[in-house]
Amino acid sequence: MLFSSTVFLFTFLPLFLIVYYLVPGVLKNIVILAGSLIFYAWDEPLCILPMAAIVLFNYLSALLIGKNLKDKKGARRRLIFNIAGNLFFLIFLRYGEAYYGAFGLVFPMGVSFLTLQMLSYSIDVYRKSVKAETRLTDFASFAFMFPRLIAGPVVRYKDIKGQFVSRRVTLEALGEGALLFIRGLAKRVLLAGEAGLIFDKVSSMPSGQVSVLTAWLGCAAFAFQIYYGFGGYSDMALGLGRMLGFRLKNNFAYPYVAKSVSEFWQRWHISLRLWFRDYIYLPLGGKKAGYPRNIMIIWLLAALWHGASWNFLMWGMYCALLFLCENYVWKGLLKKMPSGLGRLYCFILVMAGWVFFFSPSPGKAFHYLGLMAGIGGNGLADGRGLYLLVSNGFMWLVFIFGAGPLVHRVYERIIYEGRRVKTGINCTVYSILLFLSVAYLMTEPYMSLLHIKF
Repeated sequence: MLFSSTVFLFTFLPLFLIVYYLVPGVLKNIVILAGSLIFYAWDEPLCILPMAAIVLFNYLSALLIGKNLKDKKGARRRLIFNIAGNLFFLIFLRYGEAYYGAFGLVFPMGVSFLTLQMLSYSIDVYRKSVKAETRLTDFASFAFMFPRLIAGPVVRYKDIKGQFVSRRVTLEALGEGALLFIRGLAKRVLLAGEAGLIFDKVSSMPSGQVSVLTAWLGCAAFAFQIYYGFGGYSDMALGLGRMLGFRLKNNFAYPYVAKSVSEFWQRWHISLRLWFRDYIYLPLGGKKAGYPRNIMIIWLLAALWHGASWNFLMWGMYCALLFLCENYVWKGLLKKMPSGLGRLYCFILVMAGWVFFFSPSPGKAFHYLGLMAGIGGNGLADGRGLYLLVSNGFMWLVFIFGAGPLVHRVYERIIYEGRRVKTGINCTVYSILLFLSVAYLMTEPYMSLLHIKF
């Protein structure tokens, strides 16, 4: 089940929220756990089994780590065992379908995000940043919590434990969460959907018919598709969390306004970046010891996390190379570069990286990059490219301006009058967004499923 599905919007979510708001506070975590299990089991009931095994393994493993903290060597051995166990689950479930598929098991959605959250929990117990949770129901509620497990954000137990113990569940929070959810739904369904359709048109063309303009438009469409699809899903997760009384941290900070590739990745999938920083990069020495080596390791792991294929490895090494160049080669030039030129520089290089991300192989990626450079294609511009540019002119403007903070700032100025909110305007705008999103789902059920597989 996906957040952007009619079953979720009109069946699961209303029933879940009714039960959640009616039960007393002491039972709300149980409702979260039960609702999350139903959510994951809706399409594939057996996917619960491997997820439950991961959660139970980490629950017991962390208890053992916590009980042996006075014995540093013993605690370290148990932590190593925990890390090895989590990696085994991840690798087996991601790449061993031929084996576990024979038993009728299926790949569970969000297993990579679940693994990261379980690893951070066990490591934090070892570091004494958090105590091992003794109540299995509370820990399972955190682990299975459906709003943020499918596509992030990556939530650490130490950051949210207090909210599981005590949180305010109010109608005001329900309203705030609903608005954020609708905004994310519109991004994912309307914007990512339209960008995905443009990208599909370009990617289905024979390479000999693709001009330089068409190739760049296809790559730009993918860049906006993955941003609005993934960012929209994260917004929906934050909105759902707010409805339940949780305050989850923002996962995207307008990455396409960045003036460098390094800044772009500071703004993109923030929770994942911070996870890699705190649990891998800093323990390796950060910038103080072996910075080039550490950057290469981080991007290698990030590439493997997305998939064990050469195109992802090429993408990871490409990003690492850009990081090193921006820190050692043209760092001074970037500081002097005008803001507009810096944003253009960043967007072009990020788009080139996305080519490795969406291509099925390095050969295909280099071929597409060749088309973008005018090698082996259909000239600089042709009728198809101009048609994609002009016929989607309004959507290109929406993609570009929607990816920055300007639209949001202007809207806030319109609806806020002092401390009062112009409720009528706000409700009307969000009602229209919800109506258009649902109508789009009914007539053109195209979904960007990028990152759902993780």
